[in-house]
Amino acid sequence: MRKYLAVMLITGVVSCTNTDQKVAGNSDTTSKAVEIGTAGVELKDTKVQAIYNGYIALKDALVSTKFEDAQKTASVLKTDLANYKGCESTSLIADKIATAKDIKTQRKEFTSLSQDVIALFKHADVVKGSIFVQHCPMANNGDGGDWLSGEQKIQNPYYGDEMMECGRVLEEIKSAK
Repeated sequence: MRKYLAVMLITGVVSCTNTDQKVAGNSDTTSKAVEIGTAGVELKDTKVQAIYNGYIALKDALVSTKFEDAQKTASVLKTDLANYKGCESTSLIADKIATAKDIKTQRKEFTSLSQDVIALFKHADVVKGSIFVQHCPMANNGDGGDWLSGEQKIQNPYYGDEMMECGRVLEEIKSAK
């Protein structure tokens, strides 16, 4: 139990949670919101939007059990994370997914990646739509695993078509307006 708590504490400390990106009263018109087709989620910060887009593409590749697509999307996501202050260490996890030798390893690393980006998106400015934090209790040999989705419908990235609907929605992240 102590080992588990220590790992969770370390993960929390090094997670991708740089909340300094928000500036109260920011009137900079260059940081306009970007809308995407993926479930209509729109975020204020274009860099955070790119991370979201890449993460969802990676999740979808894992849901579809498309190893090579997951490698490609993780590679792009790695760059987006590396270019966002506070997410440099998270980009290393994306790199592990991009260079993994099999889908099982990709899915295992996806757990750590998800923990970090979930922390990021809990502090993101959602302009439109909702981001759902979802959980599969059976992932990772029963330790469970979380992920993000732009829709409530469960599409499990840890098992793909083996157990597509295994999981539940834990939380909804949406606009504070």
